[in-house]
Amino acid sequence: MLGYANNRIRLPLLALCLLVVAPSAVWANNFQVLHAETRLHNGVYLVDADIDFELSAASREALENSVPLTVQLTLQVRRQRDWLWNQRVASLQQRYRLQYQSLAQQYVVTNLNSHQLHSFPTYAAAIEYMGRLRAFPLLDQTLLEADTRYEVRLRAELDISSLPAPLRPVAYISNAWRLRSDWYNWPL
Repeated sequence: MLGYANNRIRLPLLALCLLVVAPSAVWANNFQVLHAETRLHNGVYLVDADIDFELSAASREALENSVPLTVQLTLQVRRQRDWLWNQRVASLQQRYRLQYQSLAQQYVVTNLNSHQLHSFPTYAAAIEYMGRLRAFPLLDQTLLEADTRYEVRLRAELDISSLPAPLRPVAYISNAWRLRSDWYNWPL
């Protein structure tokens, strides 16, 4: 009888854990880094990248209802090693907030690192602006060792933690909100 009672408790608990944990392990690849490269200019490595942001229907509907969406670009520089895992040398984040202002009928992109605002008449123009990273300062050349191989990697994702509090629980559970690109790697 005791074994039956334990199973009655364990099975619903297991089902609840799977419901909460399983969706969090799956990310939709609606964001895609199309191309990225670095160039050296005056002793500083600069990044140019093109990223395709495809919002899900749920996130697009929230945006159209004036819910701000924050997109985070993560850049990492890693030293390549033959016998061990690659070692992270530097990590940077570039964050954008995309918001629709219904009264002005404008899409506003805010660079959260520099606090610069840019307004666009269409969603497509705002997304295109966010997807074009140009001359982004990555790393000073003097911080790297000579005769060492380095790689850079870039990933874009929707920052769920920056959503308004009432929307966060739904976003954490729903795959429609878990938007992320795969890592895009290239040699420095």
